[in-house]
Amino acid sequence: MRKTLLYFLLLCSYTLTAQQHYIAPSDPLVIKKLSQWQDWKFGLLMHWGTYSQWGVVESWSICPEDEGWTQRDTMHGKTYNEYKSNYEALQTTFNPKNFNPDKWALAAKDAGMKYVVFTTKHHDGFCMFDTKQTDYKITAPKTPFSSNPKSNVAKEVFEAFRSKGMATGAYFSKPDWHTDNYWWPYFPPKDRNVNYDPKKYPERWQAYKDFTYNQVKELMSDYGSMDILWLDGGWVRPKYTIDTAIEWQRTITYDQDIDMAKIASMARRYQPGLLVVDRSVGYEYENYVTPEQQVPTSLLPYPWETCMTMATSWSYVPKDKYKSSNELIHTLVKIVGSGGNLLLNVGPDPNGEWDTAAYARLKDIGAWMKTNSEAIYNTRALEGALPNQAYFTIAKDKKAAYVLVLLNEDGSYTKSNSPLQFSDQYNGKFTKAQVLGTKTKLSLKKYKAAGDKPMLQLDIKNTNGFSHLKHAVVFKLIK
Repeated sequence: MRKTLLYFLLLCSYTLTAQQHYIAPSDPLVIKKLSQWQDWKFGLLMHWGTYSQWGVVESWSICPEDEGWTQRDTMHGKTYNEYKSNYEALQTTFNPKNFNPDKWALAAKDAGMKYVVFTTKHHDGFCMFDTKQTDYKITAPKTPFSSNPKSNVAKEVFEAFRSKGMATGAYFSKPDWHTDNYWWPYFPPKDRNVNYDPKKYPERWQAYKDFTYNQVKELMSDYGSMDILWLDGGWVRPKYTIDTAIEWQRTITYDQDIDMAKIASMARRYQPGLLVVDRSVGYEYENYVTPEQQVPTSLLPYPWETCMTMATSWSYVPKDKYKSSNELIHTLVKIVGSGGNLLLNVGPDPNGEWDTAAYARLKDIGAWMKTNSEAIYNTRALEGALPNQAYFTIAKDKKAAYVLVLLNEDGSYTKSNSPLQFSDQYNGKFTKAQVLGTKTKLSLKKYKAAGDKPMLQLDIKNTNGFSHLKHAVVFKLIK
């Protein structure tokens, strides 16, 4: 209960902060791309790096903070320095010989996903692309996989997904815990932040800014068409953007301004219309907001995307527990019905494989989408959702509207003995409801609620001709 309350409070503070600091884009190409992105609804996120060999959390175990997600297993090093040294040595054994991005892309496409965001570099600094700025990368000679024809992993992933007609996004960590210009070896790292004062050592900080700029430039200029630059590590930010009402932001001691205006301008010269997502920072370089592992409970006044794990961890963990297909489809419905996109994460293993459970879940989602996707893509959410029961979407051209009703694991409808009642937001234009995937049509009963408010009623029963459907049933409102 305390954990649930904490998540709720964090989400509330995140939502309020985002609303206060969101600035809508003014570039016509960015506005157009943002509208397209809102039509896609469903994407894939992948966290992958050398850490998959130990089956530990991505990057965070080398962060010297005493948090639940930063714990270190002493089997990998009894002291912090020994652990970090062994962690960085994982580069010399990383050899994912079964890497097959075409298989991933096909599974994602068949599930109905429209875009991919791939970790080109996480906070640990290990690059999954052929950067020229460091040798701590997948293509360096000391990495065994460097001799593989597919060693430039990020490029292979992006090309595989584009070949299936999907959009691409580069996840990129602004902090880099490997380079000497962020965690300077002269001082020990104290926490996730830069371990020296950038104002006191401006030349060193400028070198870090140049390093970051050059890596982003490589990704934007050498890796094909890019739709999204997804920037993580929100503590790397100008000091004026720090919100002291948020606990983790109170730990940011220094101004860590990397000149996002310069980075974004350069990136869009190479990729016109690029969406820049400077996570949690707000203002003009966070084109959409990204609540993590949470579903907002009401419509938000800005574009947003929930990033969520398919299992319990972002990175590969042996024998991880995957969410059921029913839970994942419910999550998609809740998010789309609340006005957002779902970016669903899978963590590949050290051999370059997904867990069989990931393929199974995507197959189930794809089967559901084949019947019901018209209620998902190119829609916008309507007010009046009945939490954990029913959600409402409408086509952008307003020619079709949908009621998405959640079903139990066994396919039954929980509220079968009571009618579904909801506000008539359609000016009385609909009289019936077609059950997608069947020939069943139900009558819409019109009535007035208190205050003469126009309402609609659907008498849904488990025997209404959709007993063979699973996860969620969609009613398309028709004349």
